[in-house]
Amino acid sequence: MNHAAFEIYYHLTLQVKYRHKCLTKDMLLRMESIFRDTLTKWRSNLIEFSGESDHIHLVIETHPSLNLSQLVANLKTVSSRYIRQEYSDYLSQYFGKPYFWSKGYGVKSISRGADLTKIIEYVRNQEKPVR
Repeated sequence: MNHAAFEIYYHLTLQVKYRHKCLTKDMLLRMESIFRDTLTKWRSNLIEFSGESDHIHLVIETHPSLNLSQLVANLKTVSSRYIRQEYSDYLSQYFGKPYFWSKGYGVKSISRGADLTKIIEYVRNQEKPVR
C-alpha cells in the first residue's frame, strides 16, 4: 500500500483586465463561491479568499499531481464566464469585449505554519471595495 503525506499551499493573485476598479462586494462573494466549487472539482480547497476593487487573492491547498497552470486557467475561465454573464450590464461600462481577467497571474508557494498564517492574515486584511 502506497502512503503519501503532503501539504501544498499557494497564494494566487488575479488582476482585472486593465486594472479596472470594477469589483464589488457582491461580485467578490459570488467569486468566492465559484472558486470554492471549481477547486473542489480539482480536489483542492479554498483556504482564504479576498479582494480589492481591481484584483483578488486566493490561498489554496492542493495535491502534488495538480497541474497548477491548468488549474489557474480553469479558475479564470470559469469565474470570468459566470461573472460576465451575471453582471453583464454593470461590466459593459468597463469592457467592450468579453474580457475580465488580465493575461497573467501571480503565484507563490507557502510553507505551513508561520508563513501560511501570515499570508492568510494578509489576504483577510485586503481593503474591500466600497460598493
